[in-house]
Amino acid sequence: MKKAIVYLSIFFLSCSGISAQEYPYQNPALSPNERAADLVSRLTLEEKANLMCDVSEAIPRLGIKKFNWWSEALHGFANTNDVTVFPEPVGMAASFDDELVFKIFDATSDEARAKYHEAMRNGEENKRFLSLSVWTPNVNIFRDPRWGRGQETYGEDPYLTSRMGVQVVKGLQGPEEAKYRKLLACAKHYAVHSGPEWSRHELNLNSISPRDLWETYLPAFKALVQDAEVRQVMCAYQRLDDEPCCGSDRLLQQILREQWGFEHLVVSDCGAIQDFFTSHKVSSDAVHAAAKGVLAGTDVECQWNNHNYKLLPEAVERGLVQEEDIDIRVQRVLKGRFELGEMDPDEIVPWAQIPASVINNEEHRQLALEMAQKSMTLLQNKNDVLPLNKSIDKVGIIGPNADDEPMLWGNYNGTPVRTITILDGIRSKISEEQLIYDQACDLVEDKVTQSYFSKIGINGKKGFKATYWNTPDYSGEVIAEEYVTNPLKLTTAGQHEFASRVKLEGFSAKYITEYTAARDEELAFKYGATGHFELFVNGKSLQEVNNWRTLPASLPFKVEQGKTYTIEIHYAQLNDWQANLEFNFGKEIPVDFTNLIAKLKGVDTVVFVGGLSTLLEGEEMPVNYPGFKGGDRTDIELPAVQRNCMKALKDAGKTVIFVNNSGSAIGLVPETQTCDAILQSWYGGESGGQAVADVLFGDYNPSGKLPITFYRDTTQLADFEDYSMDGRTYRYMKEEPLFKFGFGLSYTRFAIGEASVPVRALKKGEPLQFTVPVSNEGDRNGTEILQVYLRKQNDPEGPVKTLKQFKRVELKPAQEKIIDLKIEPESFEFYNDELRQMTADSGEYIIFYGNSSDEADLKSFTINLH
Repeated sequence: MKKAIVYLSIFFLSCSGISAQEYPYQNPALSPNERAADLVSRLTLEEKANLMCDVSEAIPRLGIKKFNWWSEALHGFANTNDVTVFPEPVGMAASFDDELVFKIFDATSDEARAKYHEAMRNGEENKRFLSLSVWTPNVNIFRDPRWGRGQETYGEDPYLTSRMGVQVVKGLQGPEEAKYRKLLACAKHYAVHSGPEWSRHELNLNSISPRDLWETYLPAFKALVQDAEVRQVMCAYQRLDDEPCCGSDRLLQQILREQWGFEHLVVSDCGAIQDFFTSHKVSSDAVHAAAKGVLAGTDVECQWNNHNYKLLPEAVERGLVQEEDIDIRVQRVLKGRFELGEMDPDEIVPWAQIPASVINNEEHRQLALEMAQKSMTLLQNKNDVLPLNKSIDKVGIIGPNADDEPMLWGNYNGTPVRTITILDGIRSKISEEQLIYDQACDLVEDKVTQSYFSKIGINGKKGFKATYWNTPDYSGEVIAEEYVTNPLKLTTAGQHEFASRVKLEGFSAKYITEYTAARDEELAFKYGATGHFELFVNGKSLQEVNNWRTLPASLPFKVEQGKTYTIEIHYAQLNDWQANLEFNFGKEIPVDFTNLIAKLKGVDTVVFVGGLSTLLEGEEMPVNYPGFKGGDRTDIELPAVQRNCMKALKDAGKTVIFVNNSGSAIGLVPETQTCDAILQSWYGGESGGQAVADVLFGDYNPSGKLPITFYRDTTQLADFEDYSMDGRTYRYMKEEPLFKFGFGLSYTRFAIGEASVPVRALKKGEPLQFTVPVSNEGDRNGTEILQVYLRKQNDPEGPVKTLKQFKRVELKPAQEKIIDLKIEPESFEFYNDELRQMTADSGEYIIFYGNSSDEADLKSFTINLH
């Protein structure tokens, strides 16, 4: 069999124009490491430097194809069209179902492989976001709800994050015993990273206690390295104890490689090497930064363009780094590529045979729905107003997120084939005659825009004159001209052209029109773009942005009666991002809920669908509404316009059910008074709207539990840039939050009985095994999530309690199950200040078990370790 594989490899390489002579690196029968070592010996120094860049150009003389290290698969294959979009990770964490997480990422890796090979067989180029290396999962600890990227994580708890993260990696990479990896996964961002977004390129964390480092910030990374054999680790932007994480010998050598035994790739966050000399000022220039990154152990540099690692030959010439050091890194790079089978014929790589028909197939759609259902977390249900009766006379569906597809997709997402909005989901339960819909208000703004688009025109025609070029700089032949008479809302998502014959990439456009003011007034330009956008009025540039995502913004502009204004937009598609352009303008009018209340006359029950969206929280975003800064938040309360809308509804006598979409915890103290029920629905993916409707109308009994603490308000939080865990998360919080970690209601009632514990004394290294009875005392089928926490006695600096085990328990009415639980020996390890390491010390440990982290919901017993 091995000979057949070798002959097939020789034939493939011969057809590719390489000499028929078989070099060891061309032999699939050898190990990836052996092949990589041989290939390194045949490379020039310049070629080695090229291979250490995230965009690695082809080396035809050796049959090395172009390769991109940067693709994303946070909750489905990202930045691609017609894929399955699963719920955002923080929502997945609320399911406490790591077995389902594995299935989802196994499906995601199937779709990524199918997308990649379909593109390659169609002659497309291996480009960013269409590759076999995916920079997923994000296993940072969500320590502060203000962090806009916390939605990408699996919550605030190290154990839950580790359990989920391990299954993500296993699903993405495929069985460890397989010859080839399905994909190469990546644990990010290593280490001690969770905002703020606005200071991450300069932030220096120089007071992290060893306890916080080892008990909170590192466990998930260790688990992914040792339990899942993750093939990539991404180093973070900020400094830790004066050293940038991508230049830290302590993080990358002492801990990652020497202590944990990591043998694979370290990749930089994009631009992190550049930060060495532009932001952190620890290197004098690009050459020194490249040398520092290599010597510390960063094997691949991600950079938007002009990679610093391309300067490594100069660094070698100047004696800043040895070529032997570079060889070690390049061997790791090539080993990863050989593990994928990316240099071998598709015929011998089983993953290359996955058909395109798996993409968004029915099985994957069902997985997306199942996870969305399991993520639904019921926080309040006064007088059992939920579930709603499908024979309800009338129900109002109100709010800015009710009919919003992109909100459900979260961030780092692909574009699904179809999306079921929350309004769509509710329409599947009741008739149109029973339903009254009104957006009612914006997410944040307390004004609505009265569009003036119908008042513009040029050359005697209405709207904007649009001119397109299939070049990125408005040069060459004009490929299309047309007049656009509706507010601009253009996208290449779903392979849509901006206009006929306009390419999907590398194009530019200009839009021009005129407006004559009827009166003196202040108008607002409303715009958003992915790509280059510049707005001119009468030839003067008013705004220029270069965005990698579309972020709606508003720009005020005063006009004078009788004066004509020439409005012009220049747009160009950038990098490998999908192109998007939105533009409208008009007069902003204050929100008034009088008409809304009148519209809802005779309606007793209202479902208000609001919260946040990834237009407000996310990665390093130019969003600066009140309470928001750079993708993060400065205030965790719900935006005032939404609070006011729900208060107006309540004051009008309505029963208010609040469906809160967010990737983070919201301070919902006012809403607990205004609203009769609160359903936390996260960002639910392509089927999120169906899952919400299933819960609202009782076709699914909610079982989600909070993977993060819901604080009462911002006063319960320490300074955002303070990374001490003191007072943070359920593990160290001393005050009473609004909703505790692990909390979530059901439509049925569960009882958790007394544990049966065979032994109360353990030897070090022994697991703790015990059983707990769980019963359903209600009249509906339901799922309880049994949670086990541990506290070390006589450890005043340690956590109040910390999660160490959980199990989903499905029960029919009146059914009881005896649940077997096992606490592994390492669960008793805490940081020992004297030994300066994690140890399981002799002494007493309290074991808590129940259905939330609230001690009122927990029972306990004591174990002696000796």
